[in-house]
Amino acid sequence: MIKNMSRRARVVTGGTVLAAVAAGAFGTLSANAAASATPAAPAASARPADTTTTTHLTTDAATEAARAALAAAQQENQRITVAVVDRNGNTIVTLRGDGAGPQSYESAERKAYTAVSWNAPTSELAGRLKKAPNLKDIPGTLFLGGGVPVTAGNTPIAGIGVAGAPSGDLDEKFARAGVEALGDTR
Repeated sequence: MIKNMSRRARVVTGGTVLAAVAAGAFGTLSANAAASATPAAPAASARPADTTTTTHLTTDAATEAARAALAAAQQENQRITVAVVDRNGNTIVTLRGDGAGPQSYESAERKAYTAVSWNAPTSELAGRLKKAPNLKDIPGTLFLGGGVPVTAGNTPIAGIGVAGAPSGDLDEKFARAGVEALGDTR
């Protein structure tokens, strides 16, 4: 069809098409510029009654507690692993002492998780298994002595778990040394 058009008609048609393309590009640029010049609407915010605030240990505090537990065990020539988890059971720090058994890593994390979940030492919780043996079936938990919660105003904010000593009583003693390093008296 273009071949059948005169040279003048082709120039006029080409010019019209070029003008239309240029106008479309200009319009797009203008619209984008206008949109970016307009301030964005503020994000919707939740009502204060619909939110909660929680307290968490810092990484430094968790590391301090773990080091204190590990040092207490080393003073008694015990080879342990210590884990500190946050309120949600997520691991903040785990320190595996020299010579600690391979099973102690997971056990320490599970004891810490159990202690923070129930806001009680795992040695206390182990006694509850007599009345409710199905508790042991809850994933991620371990009902053996060696886990203690860290609290702020009696609200659990973390858990410290120790594993690897010859008894749960010793594990719990070392976990308590970690809590004491934070100034928590629980």
